[in-house]
Amino acid sequence: MYAILVYDVDEKRVSKINKYLKRYLIWVQNSVFEGEITDALLNEMMEGLDERLEEGDSVILYKFKTKGYVDRFIIGEKRDLNVI
Repeated sequence: MYAILVYDVDEKRVSKINKYLKRYLIWVQNSVFEGEITDALLNEMMEGLDERLEEGDSVILYKFKTKGYVDRFIIGEKRDLNVI
């Protein structure tokens, strides 16, 4: 499946969450990750993320059956992230 994950955590813990999510998805913008992921890895990632979240934190996860359902448009500077 293809996933897009957006998170909002306290500024002091952003790098910790960012480092954790890089194990599973591609970092595309400040608090945004995306990429292909299996159901098993998605469950593992979400369980680990849940353990790292604190009160007031939030995560939004969009799941798609394939990347073919996603149209991606960039306005402004594009980062070189090996993502089309």
